[in-house]
Amino acid sequence: MNNYPFDAEEMLKKSRRMKRDLLADGTKRIHKKIAVLGGSTTHDIIRMMELFLLQQGIEPEFYESEYAQYFEDAMFGNEKLDAFAPDVIYIYTTFRNLRELPEMSMDRAAVKTLEDETYAKFEQMWKHLQEKFHCVIIQNNFEYPAFRLQGNRDASDYRGRVRFAARLNERFADYADTHENFFLHDLNYLSAQFGLDEWLDDAYWNLYKYALSMKAIPVLAFSVTNIIKSLYGKNKKALVLDLDNTLWGGVIGDDGVDGIELGEETAVGETYREFQSYLKEQKSIGVLLAVDSKNDEANALAGLNHPESVLKPEDFVDIRANWDPKSVNFTAIAKDLNIGVDSMVFVDDNPAEREIIRQQVPGAAVPEITENEASSGDTPSVSGPENYIRVLDRAGYFEVTSFSSEDARKSEMYRENAERRKAQASFADYGEYLKSLSMKAQIRPFEPVHYARIAQLTNKSNQFNLTTKRCTEADIETFAEDPETVTLYGRLEDKFGDNGIVSLIIGSEAMTLRDDEETLSRNGGRPAPAGEKALLIDLWLMSCRVLKRGMENAMMDALVSECSRRHIGCIFGYYYPTAKNAMVKDFYDTMGFTKVSEDASGNTVWKFQIPRVYTNKNRYIRVNA
Repeated sequence: MNNYPFDAEEMLKKSRRMKRDLLADGTKRIHKKIAVLGGSTTHDIIRMMELFLLQQGIEPEFYESEYAQYFEDAMFGNEKLDAFAPDVIYIYTTFRNLRELPEMSMDRAAVKTLEDETYAKFEQMWKHLQEKFHCVIIQNNFEYPAFRLQGNRDASDYRGRVRFAARLNERFADYADTHENFFLHDLNYLSAQFGLDEWLDDAYWNLYKYALSMKAIPVLAFSVTNIIKSLYGKNKKALVLDLDNTLWGGVIGDDGVDGIELGEETAVGETYREFQSYLKEQKSIGVLLAVDSKNDEANALAGLNHPESVLKPEDFVDIRANWDPKSVNFTAIAKDLNIGVDSMVFVDDNPAEREIIRQQVPGAAVPEITENEASSGDTPSVSGPENYIRVLDRAGYFEVTSFSSEDARKSEMYRENAERRKAQASFADYGEYLKSLSMKAQIRPFEPVHYARIAQLTNKSNQFNLTTKRCTEADIETFAEDPETVTLYGRLEDKFGDNGIVSLIIGSEAMTLRDDEETLSRNGGRPAPAGEKALLIDLWLMSCRVLKRGMENAMMDALVSECSRRHIGCIFGYYYPTAKNAMVKDFYDTMGFTKVSEDASGNTVWKFQIPRVYTNKNRYIRVNA
């Protein structure tokens, strides 16, 4: 359903059945509250958003404002919205909500005053919502008007409405660029990509007060949900690519390296070169590239070393070129990268190979980059390498809502991990191998410069994550500023390179009750004669890139040290099982905790009584040197 191009008409007709099927598929989803404050009718937009979010692993609960009451709800509120306490607020406004527009009789000063007043109304609304709800805000920019009074001059004349919309869009963009937890939904680009004449429908506006056509509603809803799923760690991580007729034209085993089409000499060759350039750019935002091809490895490498090839062997974190089934290679790549198959996108020109991956590797994303012969009727289809970029781009697999230095060098980090694995193989004693890495760690309380990366990590780490708590950047800032909350981040580097921030702990102070130590109550950190001060670990996670290198021991030592500084006597940890975090089921046991309780769902509570003399567990990492 979420692969571009999807059938908007079918989705609108069959949304109830689709919702029923999605809810019955057994997927464990995170629950999020989304308030939609509309400048026009939003009911069907919400209906489509719900389908996409369910498919993306998020079970949404919606608040919908009354028709065109977005500003009133935002500024004056109501009991229903206040009680709803949204995680995300989506402000759906369009050009039709610009009630006052420049007139040809206005001078420059009057137009500038109108622009300032219009912008100020929105900025006031954003700031008020942020102060009140401390949540993510998503705001549309403006599509261009349906007509241009002055023709082309409308884009340059100070009274032009096209220019007026463009200037407001630029000011909205500046605000988004300088404010955390505020995201611009690019309605302007979306309407242009769709076609403005197709996007707007005066009949639906006059009949139902929809500011866009019915067939554009799923497109809009999908675009908004891409932002939301990215915020909560539901992006894909890797592109797994075929070679023949995917990265170049022809079959290299038959045509030879000189016979494949790649480069500027032919139109087809130029198309493949452009696609490779697009893929190389994906690396710059942290997308991992891998090869899964039925080929001799020598031929595969020869193709990637072709003088016109933009992508070279070193651009890939894994190359599987052999005659094994592609489904076998695909799962092997996932295991090698230590990511889930549901984090990977399979790109292959062959419809049969795509179908095999769908059947054999449930959860993998498999876009229809070429026309599927099984498609019929009015179902949209695509064909030819000239559409590869468009299909992947529109699918929104890698929507960027935050970007860190770790993202920029992610491929490099995975290659460094491969070097570590090679080095490990040369040591008979694992401890000696760890010593040889010359590891250094920085473990500190959360700092503003790292808030974005820390929030990102909470939404991406699934395997080594005891409670799978998800946080926005606003949440991280709140934790960091709370004197009763312990926050620690761990950054690890070694002789092969810098792994970046790889581990987090968030814990809240509480008091135990002496007559029932498992019962805990927040007490503001104030002494309570009935018990002792304790720390409740709300979140402990670590990137799987650094498993078994002792970073968990270094974090435990730092946690105990911080607790001792705060006169905290015991630490309570929690494990909530998910489909992906079974590897840490007994983590607290290995750290010296004692199991306190376990319920029928496998949720466990653990306690660590801090001894008078604590012996550090870390033996191989220099911390804060």
